[in-house]
Amino acid sequence: MKNFVEELKWRGMLHDIMPGTEEQLLKEVTSAYIGFDPTADSLHIGSLVQIILLMHFQKCGHKPIALVGGATGMIGDPSGKSDERNLLNEETLQKNIDGIKSQLERFIDFKSDVKNKATLVNNYDWMKNFSFLDFARDIGKHITVNYMMAKESVKKRLSAESTTGMSFTEFTYQLVQGYDFLHLYRENDCKLQIGGSDQWGNITTGTELVRRIAKGKAYALTIKLITKADGTKFGKTEGGNIWLDANKTSPYKFYQFWFNSSDTDAENYIKIFTFLSKEEIDDLIKEHKETPHLRLLQKKIGEEVTIMTHGKDAYENALKASNILFGKSTASDLKSLDEQTFLDIFEGVPQAEISKEDLENGLDIISALNEKSGFLKSNGEARRALKENSISVNKEKIKDDYKLSSNDLIADKFILLQRGKKNYFLLKVVLDRKKLLVVRS
Repeated sequence: MKNFVEELKWRGMLHDIMPGTEEQLLKEVTSAYIGFDPTADSLHIGSLVQIILLMHFQKCGHKPIALVGGATGMIGDPSGKSDERNLLNEETLQKNIDGIKSQLERFIDFKSDVKNKATLVNNYDWMKNFSFLDFARDIGKHITVNYMMAKESVKKRLSAESTTGMSFTEFTYQLVQGYDFLHLYRENDCKLQIGGSDQWGNITTGTELVRRIAKGKAYALTIKLITKADGTKFGKTEGGNIWLDANKTSPYKFYQFWFNSSDTDAENYIKIFTFLSKEEIDDLIKEHKETPHLRLLQKKIGEEVTIMTHGKDAYENALKASNILFGKSTASDLKSLDEQTFLDIFEGVPQAEISKEDLENGLDIISALNEKSGFLKSNGEARRALKENSISVNKEKIKDDYKLSSNDLIADKFILLQRGKKNYFLLKVVLDRKKLLVVRS
């Protein structure tokens, strides 16, 4: 049986581990769970760390349990938070849970006939019929307020610097999560909970409940929270979260996140987010340091994680899209893109609208560059640029007698104009001439 703890150590992921945990994992096939908070209908790349942990756990021969927090999601975990979050209604919560379940099934084996296939659970299933009085009597009496107050997540929120304090609702979170562990210990023979380093207090409350109520032995393991070398939050960009849902973050943008990581971050990410062996990673880091301009680490991380999350076809399309902006490409490459990927590539590029009628008889390129778009300031400037051979349509150089037609359309509605290497402009075709809106650059 492969050593799960040793795997986390050399990958630089391990933070805290309860004594006896490694020995338990080496002794027998063990069940462990990780909880996923249903605050949205998609997980983001911060959650990808927990998913990969469960994948490692399963690859090491153990049995993973993914818990979607339908009950705890109604309360809100105070760990690592400075403010209390908004509570979700049942309809929104169920939508989020369904979205997360479908994503987890893409990464983790829940369905095969292997002995250690994963289990997917929702803590609302065992909490929904648990009355407050029963919970207070049967569970609450086993954990003192002093014990709960000593947890770091509670102390921070009750500190003198905190202006918000903590509601009773949030204060009970660690007890509810602790009961999850007790329930899974009893019903699923779950002996280990895994989480981020900010979860240590919640997890150990669960091990205490197992010890005090079930008279059993349970274990805890936490991993380091992922940080970026520049101090900014991991997984965040100017556009917000990097989601695992392709409709929220396109595969192109997903790939670009990894490709644009710094060299320092890439050395960490290659260990955390891929399943490459230590030898492969060491060789890749060495090669990268010899030729950093080739960005070998970033390219390999982008490849591995994009294929794992979205599939090989999506990765190849993302790579093709990346090459369109940063490398050599043709009009046929552009025309093979879907609308969302095309817009992601040329996000922020100025646009103007033309009607479909403008293209029916061929739109003179000089008119397109000036009168129809405002891309260039005058017909004279357009002629000079064409004479200098600096104008491209859909990445291909054209002459001054060129006429735009429907054959130039990308995703049935765009034409890409370009002057020089980096000066872009989009023509967007609309059906109704009356609704034209010209956006001047």
